[in-house]
Formats: sequence, structure tokens, C-alpha cells
Amino acid sequence: MSSQPDISENPYPLIGADDPPPYSLLNEQGKGKVLIVGDHASNAIPGHMRQLGLDDATLQQHIAYDIGTHKLITHLSQHLDAPAVLAGYSRLVVDLNRSLEDDTSMPEISDNTVIPGNQNMSTAHRQQRIHSFFTPYRQAIEMMLHRFKDQEIVPAFISIHSFTPEMAGIVRPWHCGILWDKDPRIPLPLMRNLRAHPDAFNIGDNEPYSGKHPADYTIDHHAEAAGLPHVSIEIRQDLVNTEDGAERWATILDDALRDILADPGLYRVWQSI
Repeated sequence: MSSQPDISENPYPLIGADDPPPYSLLNEQGKGKVLIVGDHASNAIPGHMRQLGLDDATLQQHIAYDIGTHKLITHLSQHLDAPAVLAGYSRLVVDLNRSLEDDTSMPEISDNTVIPGNQNMSTAHRQQRIHSFFTPYRQAIEMMLHRFKDQEIVPAFISIHSFTPEMAGIVRPWHCGILWDKDPRIPLPLMRNLRAHPDAFNIGDNEPYSGKHPADYTIDHHAEAAGLPHVSIEIRQDLVNTEDGAERWATILDDALRDILADPGLYRVWQSI
């Protein structure tokens, strides 16, 4: 990797003047009682990191980001009139849906692909990545949640991801997966509504990933711990990798969520028994 960018007036040590910010906000003044987040919405790498030693084709693959989620969140944010927080950088720089204690938070190998720029990182460099990417994203989410709190609103928290149609040679039959753990308020009626769609979608209940897994860090840290109504939604990547597909699935999710989000009883802190 090349020398570090000039950080004389930059609060984020690894982000250069020509690089994007560590997160972006969509529909910041949206009136919906919902916060949408996209942990893996970007495949950007800071310029000085020289793509972590990877070629352009690799950075267009699922190991770098959740394909289609930026498009989907953009449309869904408008449908729900909800603010959204999106990651500004690739999951290969720091995976924002992992605890920092997780070995995969800055992976040296991802899906059998060696990440040269992540090999033999010093403790100091890891801390710079945390300061430049992980912490600002966490703070942005907390900032938006505090805005709801200031309005005495307990918001719904929706995390959007996408998954590959095939993994390790196994075809994944689901169109959409609903990930959840203890709080059923959004997941159960959402699965019921999606399964009632006339297109007869195959909806995974904690498939192809599980909301009970500790890797589901953003939901666990920001929503479950605070008792916010929440759900993590995984859409198959080939369904949302175009603007038309993303808009279609934003409409489908809007329709499936409408009666759930219209229930005033939803917006309460969950007390598990």
C-alpha cells in the first residue's frame, strides 16, 4: 500500500480528500418511524489502499459488498419515507456487521480469495480502520436513533442485505430471507405477508443466514439490545442488481410491511419474557 493520505484537516485518518465519506444518509428528514441501514452497501476502497491489491472484477463480486442493496435501500427509503444510513466502504476494509473481536471483521481471506491489503496488518493500522470506518458508521446510526428518541419515538429498525444465488456449488432457492432472533413483531407477519404474494415467493425463515448468529452485529448492537422492533431482510442479489429489480422489491417490501408499520402498538420497547 502507498503512503497515508494527508490528514491535517481530516478526522478520519485513512480517508483522503478524493475519497467518499465513511457513511451516507438518505432521506434524512423522512417522516416514517423507521430507520433503514445498509452495512454492506458499498464496494469503495480508499484510494491510497490501492484496492487492497484486488482487481476491478473482484471488487464487483459479493465478497466486496452486498450487490443491489444501495439501489434497494434508496427506493425503499422513499417508499417508507424513512431515513437510511449506508456504509461508505467495502466490507473488506471493515465488515460493519461484525464485532471487532470477530476474525472476519477485516478478513485476510474471503470466500477463498486472498485479500493482499489485509495481510499482516499492524495493530496501529487496524485501529486507524476502526476510527475511520467502523466508529463513524456506528455513530451515524446512534445519531439517527437519538433523533427518534428526542421525538419520543421507538422506531422500527430494518437492516437490508443481499445474498448470492449460489454458494459453494449449492443453489439457494429463496427469493428473500427474513433473519430474526427473539423479537417476532416484524419478522413473523412480514414472512406471512410475503408468502401470500401472488408470485409465490420462497421466503426463508432465518435462511440462508440466521439472525440468531453472533455475526448479525448491527441488529444485535443497535436494535435488539435496545428493545427496538427490528428485522434483517436478505434479498437474492440477482433480483435487485438493476434499478427495475430494486424498485420492484422495494414495492413488494413496502406492501408487505405496510400493515405492520401502521400498527401503533409496534413502536414500544420489547420486553422478552
